[in-house]
Amino acid sequence: MKTFDTAPAPHLPARRSVRELMGLVLLALVPGTAAHAWFFGPGVLVQALLAVAFALAFEAAMLKLRARPLRPFLGDLSAPLTAVLFALSLPPLAPWWVAAIGLFAAIVFAKHLYGGLGHNLFNPAMVGVAVVLLCFPREFTQWLPPAGLDPALVAPGLLDSLRAILTGELPAPWRWDMLAQATPLDTVRTLANEGATLAEIRGAPLFGDFGGRGWEWVANFYALGGLFLLWKRVIPWQVPVATLGTVVLVALPFWLYDPDLHPFPLQHVFSGALVLAAFFIATDPVSGCTTPRGRLLFGAGVALLTLVIRRWGAFPDGVAFAVLLMNCAAPWLDRVSRPRIFGEGKAP
Repeated sequence: MKTFDTAPAPHLPARRSVRELMGLVLLALVPGTAAHAWFFGPGVLVQALLAVAFALAFEAAMLKLRARPLRPFLGDLSAPLTAVLFALSLPPLAPWWVAAIGLFAAIVFAKHLYGGLGHNLFNPAMVGVAVVLLCFPREFTQWLPPAGLDPALVAPGLLDSLRAILTGELPAPWRWDMLAQATPLDTVRTLANEGATLAEIRGAPLFGDFGGRGWEWVANFYALGGLFLLWKRVIPWQVPVATLGTVVLVALPFWLYDPDLHPFPLQHVFSGALVLAAFFIATDPVSGCTTPRGRLLFGAGVALLTLVIRRWGAFPDGVAFAVLLMNCAAPWLDRVSRPRIFGEGKAP
């Protein structure tokens, strides 16, 4: 017989604390983060730790300015979660000041200037990503090649990655002109604009079965963490299903019409940050929708905007901008999609 935890009278279901929810999300990120570090080097872990340090520092400073107690808010794990989601969007060897500026925008502007946790209109991590992406586009071109792409080229180790992040210089024998590579999405965009077909583009060793080499495995492990969150009922199912399902449904007819011009739907899913966004970012209960139909519309909107930005926008992956634009629409979506109250609209 299945039983459920209950709180004291009136015996409502026990509610999870903010710390417990944030901790479960951080735990679910572990498989994807480990895969990310496996394919792209330990710089990913250094970026995460550095981002957490900056986030906690800015969080403490803002709490002090707002005359709020430090311990309960620093211990709720919301700032570390924002930091980790931000760090996973950065190139592994991005300079330290990119994280500092991005987390300043995320914690100070997107979170505390709106009133703190629970009051922010926009997803703080995506605000940070959008700010540094717009201000420092060159730093976002310095991606490392995935492990196994070139057996003769070994990614920098932990100490060398730390040195590159803190000083901006790579020790011999590495050089940026050897290591820095475009992401699969950027490669598709650039070569397609030069007239190459997708069959020719996907013949490059940078690509795997569906998405980019390494990237598709990272997405698989993020999906594994997302399924864990669904199992634990931390996130609603409507957002990830609508996000990933809409991408497949919209991209499929275009691919069937001309596969040399339009990517296979799963290439969209397993390239870039779409899976991470579907399970960990678009499901934010504060900046997203709260009604079931609103969540479906929100996820579908994130998917459509991502595809539009990837196709016609100035950036190869538009997930951060898609989420922020849908954050603007979330209150209206909740308003028009709320369930009708029993008896509403009937004459007295």
